[in-house]
Amino acid sequence: MSFLKLTPFEIEALLLSLKVSFWAVFISFGPGIAAAWLLAKKKFPGKALFDSLIHIPLVLPPVVTGYFLLVCMGRKGVLGEALFNLTGISFAFNWKGAALASAVMAFPLFVRAVRLSMEGIDAGLEDAAQTLGAGKIKIFFTITLPLIVPGILTGMILAFARSLSEFGATITFVSNIPGETRTLPLALYTMTQMPDGDSGAMRLCIISVVTAFFALMASDYLSQKLSKIVKGD
Repeated sequence: MSFLKLTPFEIEALLLSLKVSFWAVFISFGPGIAAAWLLAKKKFPGKALFDSLIHIPLVLPPVVTGYFLLVCMGRKGVLGEALFNLTGISFAFNWKGAALASAVMAFPLFVRAVRLSMEGIDAGLEDAAQTLGAGKIKIFFTITLPLIVPGILTGMILAFARSLSEFGATITFVSNIPGETRTLPLALYTMTQMPDGDSGAMRLCIISVVTAFFALMASDYLSQKLSKIVKGD
């Protein structure tokens, strides 16, 4: 049983990962729904480019994404310096930066889940509501939004799980600082570099695998349940 007991170092990394993942999903939520709506419902010049920019973190090496964030959002970055001078907020080398890096990496998964849900809506429902005089905002909040709840929930769970496993962009952007940016994957990496860290690394590995497994199972289960509720089955 002693093998299963987490040390303060491991508990700290786990709690920080949960905090970072929660904020990553929070950051992605509004922009993700807006981006999914644009991709699913609108035709505009440059749509293919917009779609590619959203999904490019999925195919880029995470280190490249992290370096891009460092250049843009670091204390001396293109946007980061202006943001710090105006608001005093800095994303570099703290948990906020870890949350931002995780959000960027998880954003495509969230958008894709919501977009697929939107594309599955019967367009006749929205057209009928518009014919009856409902405005676009009312249609979105009374018809579209309730129908895409399964997709939103699926996207949130997938984004949360992806944030828990984020490593490359995080370590490049905010480094590996104990208690500040050392999330679960970074703590596991640290353990593998320590002479006596094998048991700790294995515990963190098991936690990561179990968390990801249950997140995927929960995503599929809740998506099916909510889909049946929405359809009235």
